[in-house]
Amino acid sequence: MTLDFNHNFYELFGLAPRFELDLAELDRSYREIQVQIHPDKYAQAGDADRRASMQWTTRVNEAYQTLKEPMRRAAYLLALHGVDPEFETNTAMSPEFLTRQMEWREAVEEASNAADACELVRLSARLRKDLDQLYGEMTRELRAQASYPAAAQTLRKLKFLEKVNEEIGDAHERLEA
Repeated sequence: MTLDFNHNFYELFGLAPRFELDLAELDRSYREIQVQIHPDKYAQAGDADRRASMQWTTRVNEAYQTLKEPMRRAAYLLALHGVDPEFETNTAMSPEFLTRQMEWREAVEEASNAADACELVRLSARLRKDLDQLYGEMTRELRAQASYPAAAQTLRKLKFLEKVNEEIGDAHERLEA
């Protein structure tokens, strides 16, 4: 195996370190690497080669999952540039954002309590617009390297709204059950 554990996730897949990714290219590179390292290929090999195959499989899977998912990719990219999004320690948000988030949660709770699946679908569509806008901001901020702190703030907002999105999905699933 000629892969290098010192490579970051982007280097591992031969991709430029940026937020915008060609997911088809990521998938292609992932499959190519999997062919090289898959444990089945090393089933008859020595212990060291089998162990290396397992380690590489774990690392490549982690890298793939990180780069495939936009929020994880953004957090990873920020970390590469020494910026911590401070998910656990920095929950400061503008009063407007916090008010909007409370409104989202109340609307989801009301629709859920009323067993109004149509309203949940409408809420999901409206939330998707807000999420798309924030992902657009994130893209612009990560392109402008001086905007990494702003990107970290946007990522924290995205985390809040993705949680609301999960709540909408959970409420919808409960209604379908």
